Amino acid sequence: MQRFLDLTLSGLSQGAIYAAFALALVLIWRSTRVVNFAQGSMAMFTTYLALLVVDAGASYWVALPVALVAGLLLGALVERVVMRPVENGPEINPVIVTLGVFIALQALASLVFGAQYRSFPAPLGLGGLTVGGVNIALTPYGLFTVGAVLVTMLALVALFRFTDLGLRLRASAFDGEVARLLGVPVGRMLTLGWALAAVVGSLSGLLIAGGSLVWPAYMDGLIVFGFVAAVLGGLESPVGSVVGGLVIGLSLSYVSGYLGSELAAFAALVILVAVLLVRPAGLFGRTTVRRV
Repeated sequence: MQRFLDLTLSGLSQGAIYAAFALALVLIWRSTRVVNFAQGSMAMFTTYLALLVVDAGASYWVALPVALVAGLLLGALVERVVMRPVENGPEINPVIVTLGVFIALQALASLVFGAQYRSFPAPLGLGGLTVGGVNIALTPYGLFTVGAVLVTMLALVALFRFTDLGLRLRASAFDGEVARLLGVPVGRMLTLGWALAAVVGSLSGLLIAGGSLVWPAYMDGLIVFGFVAAVLGGLESPVGSVVGGLVIGLSLSYVSGYLGSELAAFAALVILVAVLLVRPAGLFGRTTVRRV
């Protein structure tokens, strides 16, 4: 029973990190209708900027807003400089461009920051909590991670459901020409969508880096499972992305703990395929029906 509890708590903590990355993918999809394959490398780059702040003698709590602001600016820059020229072309063009940005940022990070492994501090303890005299596999930093993801999810739900800004973002993504006729500044909305998604992506990069090692490719594993979580929950749903992240985190934890870590990735694939066979739009996605 203790082992099951430890695996569950560990899976929830790791799943929250997958959920944070999935939230960034949901935000960029709902705001621009683009799947951003460069999200992980953008988060990696801003994490390195946060590490520079820490190395300069500042605390984690100073480095955190620095990384988030850097993500905001980087997301806006990528949209304006790289994505804007291809936004009216074939739909495959933005996908190819984001893959190019992914490769370019990893190469740039290796040149600027080096390719060696570096330690990133955690703002809170990494030792398991003691409850009723029993040490459990849930750390103060794990609680911080779960709390940060839940707050981000609620903020995104409120943005898209209850604000005029969220409505403009969705209108710009669905039909830019109609939105322009209605007075929506589509260009600015697309830039804002990329910027906000990069902020959430930066948060996921910091969450996975805390108390661990970083290097230019440290986000690669998170990218895979974050994409699975986003598709599993539904690219339209912030709540679904969190649920998908937790499902993947728990699944990987149970499979690794009971069957072996070498089967974890295969288990995630099986879950994804099974869900998509039943619900192609994801657990919380909505399938659009057209009348002809």
